[in-house]
Amino acid sequence: MAVPSAFAGRLAAPVVAAPMFLISGPDLVVETCRGGVVGTFPALNQRTSEGYAAWLDEIAERLAAASAEDGIEPAPFGVNLVVHRSNPRLSADLEITLAKRVPLVVTSLGLDRDLVGAVHAYGGLVFHDVTNLKHAEKAAAAGVDGLIAVAYGAGGHAGLISPFAALSEIRRVFSGTLLLGGAISNGAQVAAARLMGADMAYVGTRFMATRESLAVERQKAMLLAANAADIVYTPAISGVPGNFLRPSIVAAGRDPDDLTPPARYDFGTTDAKAWKDIWAAGQGVGGIDEILSARDLCARLAQEYDESLAGAGGLRCARGGAS
Repeated sequence: MAVPSAFAGRLAAPVVAAPMFLISGPDLVVETCRGGVVGTFPALNQRTSEGYAAWLDEIAERLAAASAEDGIEPAPFGVNLVVHRSNPRLSADLEITLAKRVPLVVTSLGLDRDLVGAVHAYGGLVFHDVTNLKHAEKAAAAGVDGLIAVAYGAGGHAGLISPFAALSEIRRVFSGTLLLGGAISNGAQVAAARLMGADMAYVGTRFMATRESLAVERQKAMLLAANAADIVYTPAISGVPGNFLRPSIVAAGRDPDDLTPPARYDFGTTDAKAWKDIWAAGQGVGGIDEILSARDLCARLAQEYDESLAGAGGLRCARGGAS
């Protein structure tokens, strides 16, 4: 198990802020990286490939300026590329990613060995998200640097496997960086993920409830008011099973108990429209009680993580009872 050497000395906590569709933008990425957490965003959050390239330039320039100002090297940043036949921008966005030498590429909804090789050619890392052991085995064979176990309770497109089972099974077939996603909202849960065998935590929904998030105010208010019972797992929104806020489905005039998937999965058009008013979220929403700046959230996660690890020794049991 290992955090990538490229991340060494640059993290306040072993956390990647997940790339969230229509949510993650330059402000969130920059402030997250400055807070010592890996910041990421989906390339498709920009409407054009040209806009995507401009975002990459902006993020790199702002992080370089911040490093010069603070005297602290920020955490690396990454982008999410959807490797799915319905994504017409993949080729153009990949070309830009390679030209800009993006430090981390997170691939989803498909696997491309040539993409992995191309990113490795300039020294970049590739993490791939998986929801089951079969997909994990294929990604490991393709040479990815990290696997993201998107376990039960994660926001957006997620699996149905317990995090305990997911980590145990994937670790048997993969010795690289292993990340765990699903209902992680605080530093104690990050520490728990490490104790369970993960190298890093993959946190999405909690970063949605930050000032720099592109989520609208009504969406943020809904996150604060929600708990795990307000999360619906359904393929009806995008065609791929995922977790969504029940109140947002109702507000959009849809039946949250109708599990009929759409006739066609069309990422970037139909899917973008669907997600505009129907909002993804994980079961960890119950642990969100305030909107913080991204850097304050990173600092809190780091403090909670350190305190949890420091106190873990007190959980040891002696023969005959707890010590």
